[in-house]
Formats: sequence, structure tokens, C-alpha cells
Amino acid sequence: MSDVLAITEHRRGDLRDVSFELVTAGADLVGDTGGDLHLAVIGGDVDGFAEALSLDGVDTIHTVSEGDEFNHDVYVQAITALYEELDPTYILAGNTVNGLDYAPAVAEALDLPLVTDAVGLQNDGTLEVTREMYASKVESTVEVDADRAVVTIRPSEWDAAEAAGEPAVEAFDFTLDESRVRSRVTGFEEVGGGDVDISEADVLVSVGRGIEEEENIELVQNLADALGATLSSSRPIVDNGWLPKDRQVGQSGKVVTPKVYLAVGISGAVQHVAGMKGAETIIAINTDPDAPIFDIADYGIVGDLFDVVPELIERFE
Repeated sequence: MSDVLAITEHRRGDLRDVSFELVTAGADLVGDTGGDLHLAVIGGDVDGFAEALSLDGVDTIHTVSEGDEFNHDVYVQAITALYEELDPTYILAGNTVNGLDYAPAVAEALDLPLVTDAVGLQNDGTLEVTREMYASKVESTVEVDADRAVVTIRPSEWDAAEAAGEPAVEAFDFTLDESRVRSRVTGFEEVGGGDVDISEADVLVSVGRGIEEEENIELVQNLADALGATLSSSRPIVDNGWLPKDRQVGQSGKVVTPKVYLAVGISGAVQHVAGMKGAETIIAINTDPDAPIFDIADYGIVGDLFDVVPELIERFE
């Protein structure tokens, strides 16, 4: 039997989606190993977060009341102390800005191997981690040659857990070494150009190189307005300077999971698909019936966007 400890994430008072995906990944893994799934909630509204994370498959939630926001030094100390107390076989974290901040330090402190950016996990006696390589064109399987490991999972690769459960909730107390806490979060400041957060949008209308000219983006913006949606784009649009970086969807942009993703003039390169394949419903408009975007689309329109988009705008207005 092998237990799993999953480290949940929150930011500015809200649990992040990857926390619920970690529950699914962790539950699947303990299904293979026959152990228990433990969740760690570190800082913030730990009681409220624990209530939201009381999900099927979770055995115990451990709350650590230290600070309000993510802090590298606090997380490393708390996770190390939890590991020594619980003795889990695997530690799971999100392959996120926060997760990639503390996971290497935790692995180093505990002398454990670290495997990042997992898109699949399996254990039939040995942990096997599926990762993608060469801009997601190739999948590789990493066999972990160790009894224990720290693994980060890619956001949006696992479904978010939803079914309610009744895990035990336990406050975890440990002695924080304040001398090793060398930074504190004092506030948040939005970066320039960050007028919207496309990762929070329910409906995205995304524009690609099929738009041809910068002045044509207004047409797609009008469609987004008619739908009450947010405008996003593929990388070429940002590289051309036609939209700011915060609008880019994809491997080098943002990972999004909207209820509806409407791709306009986007071919569906693997780098772009990696950032939006978690959408609930994908709709594509492209002149090429063999465009890769249609391989993952739920609905597709083969046609010239300059003919299709005006008709859609008229319908929705």
C-alpha cells in the first residue's frame, strides 16, 4: 500500500482548478497502489478550502494555518513536515508557477526524484509517468527507478473532481522556523496590458492567422461582443503585435478551460491545442477541411471566416 500526498493551491482567496484535478489524479493513483489520498491545504481560509475539497476519493485533509498567500519557504517547511509525519510514497503538486517553485526544493530537501509536467500516471508495482515532448508531438513514459517521488501534473489533463465525500479534516501543527522565511507577500499588482484574464472566461472566441490582417481582428471582436465572450488568440497574432501577450492561448501562452471555445481561422497546431483542449465544447471555423483543429472540435464549420463570422454576428445580435 502506498499513500499519496497532494498539495492544493489557492490564490487571492480562491482555490485554483488544479486543486480539484489533483484530487482526481491522486485518487486514480491510490486506486493503483491501494493507499490513502491525503490533501494539504496551506495558508489562507483553510477551513473554507477544506470544505470545498471534501470530495469523493479523499481520505484526509490536513490544514496548515500559516500565512494568507503562497510563500516558498513556508510551503517547503510545511510539506517537509507533513511528509515526515505521514510517510507518503508520492507527493503530487501542480505543474504551475507555484508548484514549480516549491516542488524542486521539496524534492531536494527529502532526497526524492522529481518528475515534472505529467499528463498520465500509472503504478503496476512501479510508478510510470507519461510526459509529452517536442512541443507535444511525442509522448514518452518515464519509469521512476525509486520507491518514492515528487511529481507535478499538468493542469487540465485530469478532470476536476466534483463528487462530494466525507474525508477527515485535521489541523496540522508544526514549528515554523521563521529565520528560514526570507520573503513575504505584501500585495498584488496587475501587470501592464492585463485587462482580462482569459483563463477565467466561460466563453472564448480565439482568432488565428486566418484573419490575415490586423484590421480584420475587429470583425472577430464584434463576434465576441455579440456572444458576450472574451477575445483570445493563437501565437502568430501575438507575435505580430496585433494582440497583447495576455490574450495568447497555448503552450507558450495560457492554458484555458472555458465552457465554449470558438476557434476562428486557427489551424490547430499542437502548441495551441495544448492550451485549449480542456474546453467543454470546441467549435472551429476554417477553410481547410483537413485542418487539425477539426480533430478535436465538437462542431466545425468549413468555410471562409469572412463569410461565416458576419452571419454569426447577425444571428446573435
